[in-house]
Amino acid sequence: MRYIKLGRTGLDVSPVAIGAMTYGEPDRGHPVWSLDEAAARPLIRHALEAGVNFFDTANLYSYGSSEEILGRALKDFANRDDVVITTKVRHAMRPGSPNSGGLSRKAIMSEVDHSLRRLGTGHVDVLMIHRLDNDTPMEETLEALHDVVKSGKARYLGASSMHAWQFAKALHLQERHGWARFVTMQDHYNLLAREEEREMLPLCADEGVATMIWSPLARGRLARPFDQANAGVRSATDGAYADMLYKATADSDRVIIDEVGAIAAARGISRAQVALAWLRRNPVVAAPVVGARTVQQIDDAVACVELDLSDDEAHRLEAPYTPRHDFQGVSDARELDRIKAAIPGYDNL
Repeated sequence: MRYIKLGRTGLDVSPVAIGAMTYGEPDRGHPVWSLDEAAARPLIRHALEAGVNFFDTANLYSYGSSEEILGRALKDFANRDDVVITTKVRHAMRPGSPNSGGLSRKAIMSEVDHSLRRLGTGHVDVLMIHRLDNDTPMEETLEALHDVVKSGKARYLGASSMHAWQFAKALHLQERHGWARFVTMQDHYNLLAREEEREMLPLCADEGVATMIWSPLARGRLARPFDQANAGVRSATDGAYADMLYKATADSDRVIIDEVGAIAAARGISRAQVALAWLRRNPVVAAPVVGARTVQQIDDAVACVELDLSDDEAHRLEAPYTPRHDFQGVSDARELDRIKAAIPGYDNL
């Protein structure tokens, strides 16, 4: 494994992160596709043995079960100082408890302590805000995050999907007040969703902020032929939400997916390796967050670290792209609530 610096920090991370949303007791989150502890532990161990040191979770994932499973596995299989753990706060954790979600000082301080207890560690390496909280002043949120870092409970700070102007405002406030700065941005980017190339990725490049990519394989669409878009375990139940992301599939998607397949066949490698290697061509991308359910998916993610696409191959993948709806609007919690309400059974996906 070749390690890289996370943005302008001195932190060394593998250029692949394992996303632990996939790991969680099914009765606490996603009964169809989440893996229980017995199934998750061998995968986490395999990732460690392959050299992956970067693990991403959130308090929301299976309502804390993901953090518990990841924390126990890393304690058993790794030295805490050798791994980089990220977790997130924002979403409500306890129905009927008004301060169990959001980004108020109270919520952040309480939920960080709960996350550390579940993870079985005294600190996380990167604490992220899962989305913005438009009902809490940004200054309150940023100062509280700064205090978490100064308390030693987090080493660095990160953010996730929002509009570029909002992220620029947050970085400005942090600099103005001398508060700990966001060093990562976790956002939505892949061959079928490249809207972040307009503003967010250039902003991150200019500010020295590393990006971690969620849905790097477009909900699995890039890992299989076009006519099998919903053939995966998760896609079969997550199709409605995925369609909200990809808007009924642009005509160009078929062309791009076919090109991914053609390049993979010519090289004798998997489609996933091609799609992940394409992400690596963008220097602002630190790591795709891969929610691996199999050993092969981990091996594909690790293999992409040594795979360099040619300029011609990249052009074939990029040329057909059609601009689409910018889904980063889900940074508004109320808009996300409207989307969730429009999808029957969303909370059980």
